[in-house]
Amino acid sequence: MDAIATDTLLGSFRSDLFAGMHVISSGATSGIGLDIARGFVALGADVTALGSSVEKIASLKREDPRLRFEVLDVRDREAVKAFCVRQTRCDVLVNGAGIARGGAEWDEDIWLDTMEVNLNSQFRLAIGLKDRLAEAKGSIVNIASMLSYMADPGVPAYTASKTGVLGLTRALAHKWGREGIRVNAVAPGYHKTDMTKPIWSVPFGEEAVSRRTALGRWGTTADLVGPCLFLASPAAAYVTGMCLEVDGGFVSGNPLEE
Repeated sequence: MDAIATDTLLGSFRSDLFAGMHVISSGATSGIGLDIARGFVALGADVTALGSSVEKIASLKREDPRLRFEVLDVRDREAVKAFCVRQTRCDVLVNGAGIARGGAEWDEDIWLDTMEVNLNSQFRLAIGLKDRLAEAKGSIVNIASMLSYMADPGVPAYTASKTGVLGLTRALAHKWGREGIRVNAVAPGYHKTDMTKPIWSVPFGEEAVSRRTALGRWGTTADLVGPCLFLASPAAAYVTGMCLEVDGGFVSGNPLEE
């Protein structure tokens, strides 16, 4: 099955679906996070895209003026708190900030830093924006991972943090559901991004993933946009505390099958 084009995907939704809404998205200056932010803005949302690189944001401001980029280190508790206090509206929060450090994650300092970005920042932004989300009867979309369900000893902190995202998603959904806030997650599989390039850029790696994936191909960043838009939309009004696996059937595949 061929990858769906972004324009075709967005055509599945009403072009003004998020008109008048404010979406705040962390980890939105590259890869999956950037494409998700662009998906929301294409459907009428006012999007604040957060990232930690001053240089990258300066370049993106010239490249895509539709997005409002802002520098924020999600590990900095006081900076996050100050950012949240400044917000007067938040209809959707996308928690997309994430890093993986490979085998270095067995070092405790790197383990803790990875947990700060991948898990603690999601809690931090959710808590900080909770009142605005309640006012808007809004929703949160957390970015989990296929490693929320599997184990990879090469990235122990990434695996643990993304497993934690599922627990956080469920806890927040039940804590805030009566206030009209829905909280869900998406779990990407193998998508072609800079993070996964060491795997898909070599024939063996690309083939091994495609062979196990039910749809027979790697995912693209665009493949994650539709599910996030759906979960944040009125079409998912009775969906909360759930994680939608967007992996082309990788996790359910048989690793021994040839």
